[in-house]
Amino acid sequence: MAKSLAEQLLSAGLVNEKKVKQVKRQKHLERKQDPKGKTKPNAEQQARLDQQRAEAAERDRELNRQRKAEQDAKAMRAQALQMLQHNKQPVDGDIRFNFTDPRNNKIKFLFVSDKVQQHLSSAKLAICAYEDDYYVVPRHVAEKVAERFAESLIYLAAESQQQPDEDDPYKDFPIPDDLMW
Repeated sequence: MAKSLAEQLLSAGLVNEKKVKQVKRQKHLERKQDPKGKTKPNAEQQARLDQQRAEAAERDRELNRQRKAEQDAKAMRAQALQMLQHNKQPVDGDIRFNFTDPRNNKIKFLFVSDKVQQHLSSAKLAICAYEDDYYVVPRHVAEKVAERFAESLIYLAAESQQQPDEDDPYKDFPIPDDLMW
């Protein structure tokens, strides 16, 4: 039976037992670190792996930005709802106040009192909506709600600050805001 190279060198006296054990241990560690079938990636493969990792990290950052934006939008809607519920005005009355809901372009109405109707037409009050509910709130609250959730502002009367033309034959006859048909 043939002797291994290490045994032959040991018998010839070129190496000692300690050196043989050290070499065996080193080879064992190298085999353990580099399992069979796996090769170290070359520079091109390493560059591709680094690029894939960078792309995955960018996708993760983008997803995190989207999630944060969704959470922020949800928080803003919740703040808007809280402001609407806290500042809503009572609208009990027998006068039908018509307005257009821009979300679905349909004419809606609320029954309001005479005082509320005057305040709505003079832009002191505004109509806001959250889902299917309508809220009559003061103008400053409606503006704050619109900053947080723009789709909630349904009706705010425009303040007429336009000057009539000098050539207008009806400039002396203004149309009243509360004209009832």
